Amino acid sequence: MFDCINFANKTHIMKYTITQSLILLILLSCSSNEDPIVDPEPPGPNGLIWSDEFDTNGSPSSDNWTYDIGNGEYGWGNNEEQYYTRRNATVTEGVLQINAKRELYRGSKYTSSRLKTQGRFSFTYGRVEVRAKLPEGGGTWPAIWMLGENITSVGWPECGEIDIMEHKGNNPGVTSSAIHNNSGYGDTPYVYFLDKVNDVSSNFHTYGLNWTKDKIEFTVDDVVHYTYSPANKNANNWPFDKPQFIILNVAMGGSLGGNISDSFTSSSMEIDYVRVYKD
Repeated sequence: MFDCINFANKTHIMKYTITQSLILLILLSCSSNEDPIVDPEPPGPNGLIWSDEFDTNGSPSSDNWTYDIGNGEYGWGNNEEQYYTRRNATVTEGVLQINAKRELYRGSKYTSSRLKTQGRFSFTYGRVEVRAKLPEGGGTWPAIWMLGENITSVGWPECGEIDIMEHKGNNPGVTSSAIHNNSGYGDTPYVYFLDKVNDVSSNFHTYGLNWTKDKIEFTVDDVVHYTYSPANKNANNWPFDKPQFIILNVAMGGSLGGNISDSFTSSSMEIDYVRVYKD
């Protein structure tokens, strides 16, 4: 399920003459063919190091995104009811649409998509901005979140999870942000619910993250609403000094989504852009 991008630098040979003598200099360099992209440098003039503006119609860029497919183990650990596919994610007129549908597919009653930058892009410290409009309907569970790139070696929750935004269709307008790690996970104590905003499904809002070596701030429309900064950082409460990758998905039902409305047929999370900055 997990991909890596391979790098290989070519061997360079340079010849030049000094004081009528020919000197052959051989410069060899190579890099591991196992490491994913981490912290591309240098940043742009405004600190932008990675983005997807979703400017090309069709499937999302395979240079930026890969997918989780299926229903996972125990419904991705949350008793979720959807089957994730690639075909439920499309780009149309500058917007990524992650469409959750009521349909029978491979033993599941619902389909949706879960996109991730794992093996394509990960980073340590920076600012994330995701401009999104959320789906409607009881049982929908859209999320914008991150996991540690080392999840394949250390597992969850040791890898650390950062939930930039989650929303329950059964509690429309109330979004939340949370942290999961060895000191608090599942029904985590590190969570904050915003006051109700009536237009989260009718208008775009920008869900963001400011991540430094000292703290993690969660924002909506550039306003900080929750800060996680343990007083005594250790491996249990602060695994957030290592690269993380980005995930976008709409789940159905499960431990957070709850009961799915009988009237639900389909709804989409629409994403205008995803941007990562590093000062």
